[in-house]
Amino acid sequence: MNYLPIFYDLRGKSTRVIGGGGIAARKADLLLEAGARVVVIAPQTHGEMTEMVREGRVDWTQREYREGDLDDAVLVIAATDDRQVNERIAAVAAKQHIPCNVVDNPELCSFIMPSIINRDPVQIAVSTGGASPVLARLIRTRLESCTPSAYGKLARLVEQYRDRVKATFGRVEERRKFWESILEGPVAEHVFAGRDADARELLERLIDEAEADPKYQGEVYLVGAGPGDPDLLTFRALRLMQKADVIVYDRLVSKPIMDLVRRDAERIYAGKERANHAIPQENINQLLVRLAKEGKRVLRLKGGDNFIFGRGGEEIAELIDEGVPFQVVPGITAASGCTTYAGIPLTHRDYAQACIFVTGHLKDGTADLNWDMLSHAHQTVVFYMGLNNVAAICDNLKAHGRDASTPAALIEKGTTPEQRVFIGNLDNLADLVAENRVKAPTLIVVGEVVELHKKLAWFKPGEEIK
Repeated sequence: MNYLPIFYDLRGKSTRVIGGGGIAARKADLLLEAGARVVVIAPQTHGEMTEMVREGRVDWTQREYREGDLDDAVLVIAATDDRQVNERIAAVAAKQHIPCNVVDNPELCSFIMPSIINRDPVQIAVSTGGASPVLARLIRTRLESCTPSAYGKLARLVEQYRDRVKATFGRVEERRKFWESILEGPVAEHVFAGRDADARELLERLIDEAEADPKYQGEVYLVGAGPGDPDLLTFRALRLMQKADVIVYDRLVSKPIMDLVRRDAERIYAGKERANHAIPQENINQLLVRLAKEGKRVLRLKGGDNFIFGRGGEEIAELIDEGVPFQVVPGITAASGCTTYAGIPLTHRDYAQACIFVTGHLKDGTADLNWDMLSHAHQTVVFYMGLNNVAAICDNLKAHGRDASTPAALIEKGTTPEQRVFIGNLDNLADLVAENRVKAPTLIVVGEVVELHKKLAWFKPGEEIK
């Protein structure tokens, strides 16, 4: 380890930034965030630094650096474009035992500035020891994705109750278990969801109960997994996937997404195919309730979005009736994700002023839809789960006024490396299914916007047949 990671208390202390450019301004801003008093020494300032001077956030000494400028400083940043000046600053700082950072000159630095994830009072610093600042920023970006912005609020809440918990739980091990249950349980989830008052009320109640090994009611997370590409998951979805004890997942959840769930979690398959449901919907609802009442954190993972043909409404209705806590995390629905990856905008001011999502089969297994409404011109219609009824869909649209030449598309396994796109019209779409052995999951898109695929298609993992 070439550097000792430390967190330096600069509140109210005097620091120096030598230089008036953009880089100097960014360093000064970090010092200000840490509560330091910042004196800038430079003959001129530019851009952000000029604005900081104007706002009175920093004190500006308008001249070149000279000896004695570091006398009362506890830390210095050298950010001039003159190497000789930077070397002089570093030498004086070393002689006076003042921590010094010389921008882009690691060999002159007594300390280096890390990439920072700030969830005040929680802070995470990432450094490569100056070897690759770009790599440090990339690592920071990845950590940002799994560090909720509300962690700061959670830390402040915990801080307020530390003494009370210490008085309640005499043993260190008991306190550790208690805080682990708080930071990974419903109290933390209330904070992440913005329900601060509920979090405080629950925490106070749990402390009052004063159990050395507290038991908590479980919770259900209804998470939309999107159409297949794991990069389309939300930050919240990924976080809950990593903490769940049990995963109840559907057939359309892709393997790369399943690879992201907690490794040691129990997995229960609840996939549905036409006329073949691994677990009937009513049983799924009851399963979620039972698992949560056993104190487990249950992830209900669905392809696409929970509330768009995902039966999420039915599931949370049961949870509400049973008094089970839950969260719902939206996912990118297939109509949006798959058409985007196929280069087919759902709306376009020249072609479609409306868009309709419709299921290709109803609860009783028929396709008895409002065909008059679906057959209007200047709109896009996206059929979910309609592959087996593709001929009937096309015939009904034509019978109710849509022209046989209306463009139509089939998008198979959209957003994944196996994506295939087939472009036709209402007359030949069913033939394309048979000729190319198109299989579910496949979306059917009908409307003039389909023509834009020729120009806008950008995601081509394999050959596309048009």
